[in-house]
Amino acid sequence: MDASARAEAPGRPEISLRAARPRYGEKIIKGLLVLAAFVSVLTTTGIVLSLIEETIVFLGDVPVGDFLFGTEWAPLFNPPSFGVLPLVTGTLVVGAIAMLVATPLGLGAAIYLSEYARPGVRKTIKPILELLAGVPTIVFGYFALTFFTPEILQALFGNSIQIFNALSAGIIVGFLVIPTVASISEDAMSAVPQSLREGAFGLGGSKLQVTTRVVFPAALSGIVASLVLAMSRAVGETMVVMIAGGLQPQWGLNLGQSMETMTAFIANTGKGDIATGSIAYKTVFAVGMLLFLITLVMNLFSIRFVRKYRQVYE
Repeated sequence: MDASARAEAPGRPEISLRAARPRYGEKIIKGLLVLAAFVSVLTTTGIVLSLIEETIVFLGDVPVGDFLFGTEWAPLFNPPSFGVLPLVTGTLVVGAIAMLVATPLGLGAAIYLSEYARPGVRKTIKPILELLAGVPTIVFGYFALTFFTPEILQALFGNSIQIFNALSAGIIVGFLVIPTVASISEDAMSAVPQSLREGAFGLGGSKLQVTTRVVFPAALSGIVASLVLAMSRAVGETMVVMIAGGLQPQWGLNLGQSMETMTAFIANTGKGDIATGSIAYKTVFAVGMLLFLITLVMNLFSIRFVRKYRQVYE
């Protein structure tokens, strides 16, 4: 049978030898995505360069050891003191309290939504939970100041809790980041193949055993990513810690007293009360650079952890 006969034979699809049209729409979309990535990188680079420039000038006037290891922070006093450890302590303490609150509640919500809730319940509860992340943080701050501290903490612990205190700020920041932990962890657990669950049930595992010994370990990389993102969110929170935690630097772990965090200092000092170009003005950039480095180190460790466990469960 010749070529023309084969082309006209019934039941055989006709093969077009024409070249496909160039898809200009896809090229435009690809170009826009590349541009978005480039803008993100350029913005981050600009922020880092601006912080580095002012930080170098600041460290030219203040010894690095006095800044990193000093325990007295009073840049606006005379004589000034630039020991940043009280701010670092306040930031880490508030972040740790927040994670102690957000981790069990967020993971509990994620496990329930992924493994126990019916589809209709999941579709109702998850948007409501994520709506909590859209509440302005200043609302959380005034809630902590006007209700949570006087009506709950002071009722439980009495005068040992001041009106501005680190405990209230940490707990409310924990409530603030619960949606981050719950939503991302639930997505990670829902992405675990159903075949793993069915195999575990086939071996006689209970619902709790399958959840804790199969689904949770398989989704561990996504769960760790949610916790690190929540910790970064807690460390970078400003309004709640400034309103509820106060602006008094503390070198210690008295949770009932005011603690100033790095973000609260930046927000309070950057409102125009200091002269531009002064040494006190440059402290804002130095503290901002240190906060950036702390967050960067946290994310680098989390990336290594996530990659390690993602290879195990691929």
